[in-house]
Amino acid sequence: MTISDLFRSDLKVVNIGLTSFKEALDSVGVPAVQVDWKPPVDVDPALLRAVRSHRAQIEAANQKAMAKILAAQPALVGLEKALDVIPGMKPNLILHSGPPITWDRMCGPMRGGIMAALMYEGRAKTPAEAEKLAASGEIEYAPCHEHSAVGPMAGIVSASMPVFLVKNEENGNTAYCTMNEGLGKVLRYGAYGEDVIKRLKWMEQVLYPALKKAVAKLGRVDLKNIIAQALHMGDEVHNRNRAATSLLYRILAPAIVTTSADPKTTADVLEFINKNDHFFLNLSMPASKAGLDAGRNVPGSSVVVVMARNGTDFGVQLAGTGDAWFTGPADVPDALYFPGYTKADANPDIGDSSITETNGLGGFAIAASPAIVQFVGGTADDALNYTRQMYEITAAENSVYQVPALNFRGTPTGIDVVKVVEKNILPFIDTGVAHKEPGVGQVGAGVLNAPLEPFKKAFEGFARTL
Repeated sequence: MTISDLFRSDLKVVNIGLTSFKEALDSVGVPAVQVDWKPPVDVDPALLRAVRSHRAQIEAANQKAMAKILAAQPALVGLEKALDVIPGMKPNLILHSGPPITWDRMCGPMRGGIMAALMYEGRAKTPAEAEKLAASGEIEYAPCHEHSAVGPMAGIVSASMPVFLVKNEENGNTAYCTMNEGLGKVLRYGAYGEDVIKRLKWMEQVLYPALKKAVAKLGRVDLKNIIAQALHMGDEVHNRNRAATSLLYRILAPAIVTTSADPKTTADVLEFINKNDHFFLNLSMPASKAGLDAGRNVPGSSVVVVMARNGTDFGVQLAGTGDAWFTGPADVPDALYFPGYTKADANPDIGDSSITETNGLGGFAIAASPAIVQFVGGTADDALNYTRQMYEITAAENSVYQVPALNFRGTPTGIDVVKVVEKNILPFIDTGVAHKEPGVGQVGAGVLNAPLEPFKKAFEGFARTL
C-alpha cells in the first residue's frame, strides 16, 4: 500500500494510551479500538532483570510445581475433632484465616469469631469474659495455613470443633476445615450470640457423628469429580456451591440413612445440608489446599500457593519461597449489600476461601458461574472476560476443571507472581462481606481484585532468591 492509498482509505485508530484519548474520539464519532494494556508494576529494575535472566529456570520450576498441583486427587476420607488431627493443635490455640496477626490488630469479625469459639469451648460464659480472655495472653493464635488447615471468613478453628479430613491421594498430604454453619449471623462472620453457640453445639453433637459414620461407610468421597461436575452446572465453588452441595447430598444421603438409628436425627441432618447451599464450600477449600500444598517448596518457582486474608492484611505465599508471608492491607470488596447496610459497614476482605481462586476456581472460574457477577451489576460477558484475563497471569490450565462457556477450556490455574508484575494484572476474587463490628455477621457479597502490595513484595522476595 502506498502513502497515497493510505490517506484515501478510512483511518483505523488503535489507542494504547490513556482511555481518555479513545473517549475523545468516541465523542466525535471516530471509530477506535482501546488496547487493554498497562505498564509493568514499578519494581526495582535490577530485580526485574534478575528474574528475566532466569526465565528458563523459573519456567521449568513452575512446570514442576504445577504438575504436582494439577495431579492432586483430593478426597474426603473422614471427620475428627480438631485437637485430635490438626498438626500442632493445642487446647489454648485458636486458628484464624489469613497471615499471622495479633489480637490488638485483629478486625471486628475475627475478634467476634474468637469470642464465639471461647464461649463454645466453655472457657467463657459471656462475650465480655471471652473478650477479656482473648486479650489476656493465655490464648495463642496462628494462621490456619500454618497448620495444614483453611477456614472461611474469620476462619476460626478451636480444639473441640469437628473438621473434615481431605486427603490428596496422589501426594499423601491432608488438609482440614470445619463444617459450614450456613449464612447470616454465624461464627465465621464474627457473630457470637446464643443462637450461634447453640448451632455449633448441635453440629458437634448431632451433625458430626452422623457425617462421620456416613463417610466411614462410604470410605471416601471424590471431591475432584464433584468440583468438575459442579463447574458444568453453574458453580464456581466459592460463592456459589448450590450444584456441588446437591451432588454431595446425593452421595451422603443413602449413607446417612443407613448408618443412623434415629429417624429424627437423619431428618435433621439431611435438612440442615439441604438448606445450606454453601455446605460444600468447606470442602472445596481443603480440596484446593491439599492440592496446592503438594506444589510447595519447589526452588525457583514463582507460583502462588496461598492467597489469604485476615480482615486486616492480605497475605501471599509462593512455591519457591518456603513459609514466608508477603503481606499488604486488605481492601473492601465491591458488593451487593443486604437491606440496611452499605460499604461503610463492611470489613476489609477476609478469609482463606481465596484458596479456591489460587487453585483456579472461584473468581478464576467465574465464567462458569455468571450469576455471581450480578452481585455488582455485572453481565455474563463480564464473567467471561474476568476468566479470560486470569489466563494472562497463570502458569497452566486445569485439565479436569473446565468452563463450558469457553468451549470447555481448562480453568486458569497457578498464579505466577512474575506475570502479575510484568502485566500489572491482579487476581480476581469473589467473596462474602462481613460487618466491621464484632457480633453482627454477614452484610453482603461481592467481588474485588487482590491488592497489589503483597504481590509486589512477593515478586521482590522471590527475585532475591535467584
